[in-house]
Amino acid sequence: MSKIKLDLHDIFNKGDEIDSELNRVVEEAVEHRIPTIEIICGKGSGQLKKHVQRFLLLPRIKNQYHRVENDGKNNGRIFVHFKHDNSKAYH
Repeated sequence: MSKIKLDLHDIFNKGDEIDSELNRVVEEAVEHRIPTIEIICGKGSGQLKKHVQRFLLLPRIKNQYHRVENDGKNNGRIFVHFKHDNSKAYH
């Protein structure tokens, strides 16, 4: 598997569930050495995207991935790229 896709449309107003799903996909990507997570947060008001961006900046999460990329063609989509090595473990 080269990518995990997470669509947050159905849980856009459930903060705890959003964080739980984001934690799950980060853990899955690290555990299975998947290079990319595609997060669909939609365009809307931008609040869901801001929530996702704040989550990705948490130190325990940020040290797991290599970089975050906003899709230039679709403002409602974020890619999280991983460089897997043996020195990083999910906490």
